[in-house]
Amino acid sequence: MSNHAVVCSGLSFSWPDGSPVLRDLDVAFGAGRTGIVGRNGSGKSTLLRLVAGLLTPTAGTITTAGDVGYLPQDVTLGTGRTVAELLGIAEQRAALHAVEAGDVTAIAAVGDDGWDVEERAVAELARLGLPTDLDREVGTLSGGETVLTGLAGLLVRRPAIALLDEPTNNLDRRARGLLYDAVASWPGVLLVVSHDRELLELVDGIAELREGAVRLFGGTLSAYEEQLAAEQEAARRLVRVAEAELRRERRQLVEARIKLDRRVRYANTDHANKRKPKIVMNQRRLDAQVSAGKHRIMHEQRLADARRELQAAEAAVRDDDRIRVDLPDTAVPAGRTVLEVDGLVVRGPERIGLLGPNGSGKTTLLRRLAPTVPHAYLPQRLDVLDDAASVLDNVRAAAPARSPQDVRAGLARFRLHGPVVDQPAGTLSGGERFRVVLATLLLADPPPQLLVLDEPTNNLDLDSVERLTEALAAFRGAVVVAGHDLPFLRKIGCTRWWSVEDGLHEVDEG
Repeated sequence: MSNHAVVCSGLSFSWPDGSPVLRDLDVAFGAGRTGIVGRNGSGKSTLLRLVAGLLTPTAGTITTAGDVGYLPQDVTLGTGRTVAELLGIAEQRAALHAVEAGDVTAIAAVGDDGWDVEERAVAELARLGLPTDLDREVGTLSGGETVLTGLAGLLVRRPAIALLDEPTNNLDRRARGLLYDAVASWPGVLLVVSHDRELLELVDGIAELREGAVRLFGGTLSAYEEQLAAEQEAARRLVRVAEAELRRERRQLVEARIKLDRRVRYANTDHANKRKPKIVMNQRRLDAQVSAGKHRIMHEQRLADARRELQAAEAAVRDDDRIRVDLPDTAVPAGRTVLEVDGLVVRGPERIGLLGPNGSGKTTLLRRLAPTVPHAYLPQRLDVLDDAASVLDNVRAAAPARSPQDVRAGLARFRLHGPVVDQPAGTLSGGERFRVVLATLLLADPPPQLLVLDEPTNNLDLDSVERLTEALAAFRGAVVVAGHDLPFLRKIGCTRWWSVEDGLHEVDEG
């Protein structure tokens, strides 16, 4: 077995404003496939960027045994690069061309494995069904082709340690199958951040990031969820037991106080009535007061212990803050024409699933739609934000009539609050960026009657996908959504299906 590994010792990371992300992590990833899961913003992408050397730890160390290859989740944003740059072979290729032109000083830069790097790259691109022009700009590729090209670069270079951040984003079913095959047979260390359930069933273990800490689970996503469900049921059971114990201690404290107050009252009455010798009455009254004090302290201590037990039990029960995707309450009459394109018409609150393989033109079609009602467009690349402006300012630009307080309240429903609202959009994680773009669209004036969505589940954690599904299913406007996740499309109510393969046309079913 390979001894390649990633070792994090006392690893901590905070953003420049002091916001903590990871705290004192001690974890090692050995040979095999590890799926990294956690809520959006929990630090999954940050951990991969730290391992890749793109971020510097605030404290602690990261040791990597072997070379590292990294496929980021925002790979589609670098549209000005060439395919060779995305593949990670641009420098080797330039050195190779320099040697071919007679510059022997460039031999060292070619490296031992660089003499046939162009041939291997072209062959890998062709095997994946991708354009093989190494000088082509990434911006001319579809989102799925861009992600698959980045994967091809890792397959060409075969690093000892591979880091994949949401690699199934934008991939069609064929491309996902190729990715699954690559992951299933990957040698060495593979760390993959994903919300793709099918992909996470191929891993050997799950690493959960939560509240700045990491916990390792053996097995696939299903095994992780089963263990977590069992733990949570046991935790809720302990809460019920602790609540019952707290109620019992409160009741006993009240009963003890009544009993002890009665004893002190009797002693005081005897003393006042001088029924017994003074020395005896004084001692009895003193004994009653001391006993009452001791019993009160004992019962209060037991009550405090019961409260602590309940707090500890409640802390083990997860009560995560979930996004609340509140779509505009805009009903569209059944007969109203919402959209016409290439002879196809959408009327009323219809749901259209747009299908087609990577590169077939789904995004191009969505961009040229001209609806006849107020609409919102969620792009696949999420490149509609001003990265230098704050989250708050990005949303206010789309809704200038809204007050800052109103915008902050709206952002909170998307689990965007605190320092995140005031930080530049360029510093957001993929999931956070998605939620800001979605909030910008849905908080805009006027509210949309048609939602045009391009791969809307990209970058979302599993819980957020469920919340989005529920919201879209309840939306009373029209929806046109491009995607490869057929179960998701069916759950949101798609009843009509368009395909862009060989020209736009309607098909019977997804």
